[in-house]
Amino acid sequence: MNLLRIPCFILCCLLFSCQENTAQDMEDTIDYRNEMRNFVIEISETAKAENSNFLVIPQNGIELIFQENELPAVDYLDAIDAVGQEDLFYGYPEFNKPTPTPDNIYLKKHLDSAKSSGKKVLVTDYCKTPEFIERSYSLNEENNYISFAAPRRELDIIPSAPIYNENKADINKLSEVKNFLYILNYAEYPSKQELISELAFTNYDLIILDLFFNEETFTAEEIQQLKKKKNGGDRLVIAYMSIGEAEDYRYYWEETWNSNHPGWLVEENPQWAGNFKIAYWNEDWKNLIYRNENSYLSKIVNANFDGIYLDIIDAFQYFEEKK
Repeated sequence: MNLLRIPCFILCCLLFSCQENTAQDMEDTIDYRNEMRNFVIEISETAKAENSNFLVIPQNGIELIFQENELPAVDYLDAIDAVGQEDLFYGYPEFNKPTPTPDNIYLKKHLDSAKSSGKKVLVTDYCKTPEFIERSYSLNEENNYISFAAPRRELDIIPSAPIYNENKADINKLSEVKNFLYILNYAEYPSKQELISELAFTNYDLIILDLFFNEETFTAEEIQQLKKKKNGGDRLVIAYMSIGEAEDYRYYWEETWNSNHPGWLVEENPQWAGNFKIAYWNEDWKNLIYRNENSYLSKIVNANFDGIYLDIIDAFQYFEEKK
């Protein structure tokens, strides 16, 4: 073919089409599950290099504990200390409703495999009816899972109900944890100090919370304050971090992204405004998460948290469904 005889606009179209096809071919060869496993492993290695006792807990995406051949994903399991699961008994697909039996059985099969590999299981059920709350705690205890019955999907309040398995013991490792609190949205608290006071006045063995109060991070001194239960016992404090979606209210978000998204920012999550699906294997995204002194992970480690609770681990499902 003589390219000199092809009109410029046709040539441009041909070249663009080739680039599009090449990009699509590259996407078709991506192992989305393995990319997420590798991402978690890299985060774990980076954090544990700073603190060997730092806990790494991925939430949801429990399928990642198995490779395609159904054998354990050993490197992934070695990198994590526990697994988190939402909606095991209550909350899926609707808040304050029992999770359908087939979904429950599927999840339990995988969670029990993680448990047999020596990993603790942290379950968050979403229910507010007293009978459902009591049943949630009972079912989770029967299965040797640590659980929290969240009375609101927004995770914005400290429940007024008594803490399940409340105790005075010092909790210095995950194997000692008998209960936990999961709180991410602080809209109910007018100031950071008021939130800290409320949290310090509880006896939860473990607290999972967001690093930021509005745009202000918790300091190492504040987190150290939270590591004491009201009754004097020690407890663990874990930081939440989403790695499968970008959030436009985070410190890393650039104003220009609102009108000109970077290539790895895919599309907004229709169920959560301000949250964006991302190509989580992208180098630029990994740089924001863990690869420099101003990274999200560095801020968490420097704030003296005992570990990290990684969310949107199941982002691989979104890309597999788009294939």
